[in-house]
Amino acid sequence: MTPVLVAGGAGYIGSHTAKLLKQSGFVPVALDNLATGNRWSVRFGPFVEGAVGDRALVERTVKEHGIQAAILFAAHAYVGESTKCPADYYRNNVSQSIAFLDAMLAAGVRHLVFSSSCSIYGTQETIPITEDSPKRPLSPYAETKLFLENALGWYDQAYGLRSVSLRYFNAAGADPDGEIGEWHNPETHLIPLAIGAAMEGPSLQIYGSDYPTPDGTAIRDYIHVTDLADAHVRALHWLVRGGSTARFNCGTGSGHSVKQVVQAVEQISHRAVPVVYSPRRQGDAPELVADGCRIREQLGWTPRFSSLDTIVRTAWEWASVSRVRHAGAA
Repeated sequence: MTPVLVAGGAGYIGSHTAKLLKQSGFVPVALDNLATGNRWSVRFGPFVEGAVGDRALVERTVKEHGIQAAILFAAHAYVGESTKCPADYYRNNVSQSIAFLDAMLAAGVRHLVFSSSCSIYGTQETIPITEDSPKRPLSPYAETKLFLENALGWYDQAYGLRSVSLRYFNAAGADPDGEIGEWHNPETHLIPLAIGAAMEGPSLQIYGSDYPTPDGTAIRDYIHVTDLADAHVRALHWLVRGGSTARFNCGTGSGHSVKQVVQAVEQISHRAVPVVYSPRRQGDAPELVADGCRIREQLGWTPRFSSLDTIVRTAWEWASVSRVRHAGAA
């Protein structure tokens, strides 16, 4: 079984990916400082507590566990926060990540999957968005993701570090088996916030009702977190089998507005979702929907759980069973 270092393995996407890695014959070794991750979600392999920018720790972990490849999730990931605290984002998402890459190279690891973002595209005239669409980051967060993608291209050329950058659209939903799910403190993602509003309040705050979209609210391409985990496993196989450095969109090709998501939560929960409208947030694009042809063709990846109904249903089931259980365990 091949050991893989999962940097940010206690996080939402990292923990779901760790589960699928284990099922696929890898040994996921989670590295996380638990600043935003949850210790209870690390249950599929060894855990190392610490920062991805701690070069000595990373090199020691690679040696002790025989790491053969790595996945880099660990990053600050809030668009709005990044516009208010850009220094934190450049320090964590760029400086710490570069230190991690250097540690990988020093330890002899040459395969890396990078957690990128559709936010690098910004506002687009043509939808759906292809990998070759213009890059127009609207926030420091988006700029840090694009910077790392570009750095990885140079690291391949200069040092032979081959990588796959996965440009996530909106990760959502929960493990269909109910073992793990989404739990952030504070929570900022639409679907768990809408579910929380349906359960006990407070009201869901919708940022922007005047976008140039059919119902005035922003449109996003929602992808089930288990499908996203599958993309990481396929990307690892791609690299291990000799695939070249690549960048792929991870999305379904179908967009849903904020209002449509709220309606789906109401239909599945049989409860009303109270809402309050606020002005648009800086850094948010009106519409982000993926063209996913490239990842389908090259990695054979096809979303299986990413209908809006399945996403919301698994998120609702997770929240119904686990909110109380994990409320004090983050």
